[in-house]
Order: sequence, then C-alpha cells, then structure tokens
Amino acid sequence: MNHNQLDHILKAHHRDAYLWARQCCSFKDEMAKDVLQQTYLKILEGQAKLKDESKVKTWLFSIIRYTAIDELRKAGKIVSLSDSYDPVDIHEEVDRTDYEGIIKHLPEMQREVILMVFYHKMTIAQSAEILQISIGTARTHYDRGKKKLKELITKVQIQEDYGKQ
Repeated sequence: MNHNQLDHILKAHHRDAYLWARQCCSFKDEMAKDVLQQTYLKILEGQAKLKDESKVKTWLFSIIRYTAIDELRKAGKIVSLSDSYDPVDIHEEVDRTDYEGIIKHLPEMQREVILMVFYHKMTIAQSAEILQISIGTARTHYDRGKKKLKELITKVQIQEDYGKQ
C-alpha cells in the first residue's frame, strides 16, 4: 500500500481513531493525541502493515489500543485489577449525564467491548479481533458489560435521588 492510500485511510478514520484513542487513554485528551500521533507514525513508517483492506478500522483500532497500553505502562498508570477496581461501589460523585464517568467504572475489557459496539458501531466479532480474544469471550464481556452498566446507572440515579432528599 502506498503512502497516499495510507494517508487517505488515516484521514477518513481520524475522528473515530481520536475518539478511540481517548477512550483507551481513560478519556485524557493530551495522552490520546500523543497515542494517535505515535500510531500514525508507526503506520507511516511501515512498522504496522495492513494485510486485509476490508479490515481497516479493526487494524487501526488495534494499533491504537496497543500503543495506548504501552504509553500507560510507561506512565505507570496500569495497575492490577484487584488494586484498581471495585466492582460495585462508585466512590466519587458521578452525574447521571456524565456517561464517561460511569463507563470508567466498568472493567477494562467490558468497557472496551461496550464502547466499540455502541459508540464505534462495530460488531462483537470486530471487537474480538481488536482485543485478540475469541468471539465467545467478547460476547461474555459485552453481556456482562451491559448488565454492569445498567447497574451503575441505576446506582447513580439512586445516589442522585437520595441526595435530593
């Protein structure tokens, strides 16, 4: 694939790529911009090659995801799940309209599958390919993520209603 074709692909998917990078970077804009720039450099320098042109978006999202993971590791932002995730409690104030704040409380894999399917209009199979997991595992994360998201939204609504009294 030549440079002009790559340039066209990156421009066509830039908005979605930026939003995905932002989501992979815990919604931190500056880190997302850095990750996206590094991703584009990897692609334009030939470090990441597209093998199947019908899977451009999954290919691009995979590169963004792994670049973000590398950056988070370098920054010391990745901690074990047992240290970082409380499956039921929302400790900070989260507004019911603050969807980013609510989504942040999902386990990482559930969050990623949910965001890809609902926000980026991908299939569960495409998200499984990006995450390099089986489709069955992706379906499980998707189903559990939907249930957990409903639970979190309900909990935030209850907290808001209780706070109004």
